[in-house]
Amino acid sequence: MPKSSGQKLKLLYLIQLLEEESCEAFPVSTNRMIEYLDSKGIHAERKSIYDDVERLREFGFDILQNSSRNGGGYFLGEREFELPELKLLVDAVESSRFITAKKSRELISKLERFAGKHDAGKLQRQVHVLGRVKTDNESIYYSIDNVHRAIQENKKISFQYMDWNLEKEMVPRKQEERVVSPWALLWQNENYYLVAFDEEAQGIRHFRVDKMGKVKVLTVARDGAKQFDKIDLAAYSNQTFGMYGGTEEIVTLSFPDSLLGVAIDRFGKDIGLRKEKNGKIRIRVKLTVSPQFFGWMAGLGKEAKIVSPDWVREKYVNHLRSIVENGLDQVE
Repeated sequence: MPKSSGQKLKLLYLIQLLEEESCEAFPVSTNRMIEYLDSKGIHAERKSIYDDVERLREFGFDILQNSSRNGGGYFLGEREFELPELKLLVDAVESSRFITAKKSRELISKLERFAGKHDAGKLQRQVHVLGRVKTDNESIYYSIDNVHRAIQENKKISFQYMDWNLEKEMVPRKQEERVVSPWALLWQNENYYLVAFDEEAQGIRHFRVDKMGKVKVLTVARDGAKQFDKIDLAAYSNQTFGMYGGTEEIVTLSFPDSLLGVAIDRFGKDIGLRKEKNGKIRIRVKLTVSPQFFGWMAGLGKEAKIVSPDWVREKYVNHLRSIVENGLDQVE
């Protein structure tokens, strides 16, 4: 490598070495810096190393010196990501259902580079979540990217909605492509959902992104601006159970006060709340009435009740009755 070219790259190689190998417990010595530069074809002397470190500090790198009887050395005091931040990111990647096992390994490997070789092993945390099944759909990342691009460019998208067949393969639900106007991506129940305006149905629809195949950004401007101007997406996510559609209604529910945390986790802290006698609480919340909502209520036990409106309560009772009757038919 020519001397002039090597000198131009010298500071870059030094900061690369510090990022890859240094930490407070394992500082990089001046001799190691000279040796590393020599491997890159760059001659350096001790005095020039001191000057280079000062230049890097002036530029903004937090390079600290650790002195010891063995000579000590230099290390990066502050990195782009601190180790606890990287651990948090690794946990999120490892436990995410929609990220494939292969992509998880690739992302964690990239995150390790921010930690340096001495701390990289601490990121192999292997978070285990009971019942977690990772997707094997590698195309989901490109689908998400296309949806984001369409939202940013105010365009419609086309896609094929997929379903599992008996051979455990994802196949198109219908042969023709669907065309919708994308407005938001929501994360619920460990899945990504597209919230879009469907012009054909003249309403808001949800689609699981991992079931969307051949996502394309169209040149046509999207519709549905008036409908989405009326929506608070954060509240909308809390009101919708499993991202299934249904009738929106303001519903009053009664719970034992021991289930207050469950109610707040589901609907947020802005719910109308009133304490009743006998250790009960009553909440008033806007939600989507659907079989998924009834399933959630049933899972809370017999003391969780729908107070009003009457039609929702009656529909819940009929829902439970049909399940019981179906169960009795199976026993016979």
